[in-house]
Amino acid sequence: MFRLDGKVAAVTGAGSGIGEAIAVVFGRQGALVQALDLDPAAAGRTADQIRSGGGRADARRVDVGDGADVAAAFAAIVGKHGRIDILVNNAGIAHVGTVETTTEGDFDRVFRVNVKGVFLCAQAGIRQMLEQGGGVILNMASTAAHMGIPERFAYSMSKGAVHAMTMSIASDYVKKNIRCNCISPARVHTPFVDGYLAKNYPGREKEMFKTLSEAQPIGRMGRPEEVAALALYLCSDEAAFVTGQAYPIDGGVLAT
Repeated sequence: MFRLDGKVAAVTGAGSGIGEAIAVVFGRQGALVQALDLDPAAAGRTADQIRSGGGRADARRVDVGDGADVAAAFAAIVGKHGRIDILVNNAGIAHVGTVETTTEGDFDRVFRVNVKGVFLCAQAGIRQMLEQGGGVILNMASTAAHMGIPERFAYSMSKGAVHAMTMSIASDYVKKNIRCNCISPARVHTPFVDGYLAKNYPGREKEMFKTLSEAQPIGRMGRPEEVAALALYLCSDEAAFVTGQAYPIDGGVLAT
C-alpha cells in the first residue's frame, strides 16, 4: 500500500522542513522526485538524501512567484520525464503582524509566494495533467485558514486563499481525473521555528519552545514526518476517492 512507483512527483519548498520530509518519503515509496526550491543547494541536499536511500530524484531551482520561472521548471521536468503525476504545493513563507502592523510590502511578499506561487504551479501542473489524463495536487494550507490566530493577518489570508483554491480546483477538475486536496497543519517543528525563536527570543529559546509546544492540546509540536505520512496517503492511489478536502493535522487545535 501507498507505493508511488513510476510516478513523477514535484514538491515545492523541498529544501527543508515539511517539504523535505514529503520529498524523502515519496522517494522512499518509489516516486521519481523533483525537489524544487528557491535555494538550489537545499534542493540538492534533499535530492542527495533521496538518492542515498536508493531513490531517484532531481533538484531544480524555482521561484514559485515568477511565472516564467515556474513554466521553465515544469517544462524541464516534462521534457526529461514526460509527465507530472503528483504536485505538492508546499513552498511558503510566514509573517507576524496584525492588519495595522502589516505593511503593503509585507502583504505583497506573502501573497506572491503563498498565493500566487500555488496558483502558478497548480496552473502549470494541471495543464500537463490534462494532457496525460490525470494527476494529483496537494496544497499546504494551515489551521490559520480555519481559525483566528493572533498576529498572523497576512499569513492567515494567504492560507485561507490556499484552502479556497483547493476547493475550486477539485470542483473544476473532478471529471478530468485530477484530484486536489490540502493539508492544514498546526505548529510543526521545522528549521523555521528554530530560526523564529533565535531571532525573537535570544537566550530564551528553550523556554519559548516549551510554551509553543504546550499551546497544542496534545502537548507538543507536530513533526514534519507526520505531515509527510498524511501527504503520502493523499497522493497515493489508496486515496483515489478523496478530493476537495482540507485535512487538519493539528494535535487537537481545531477540536478545542
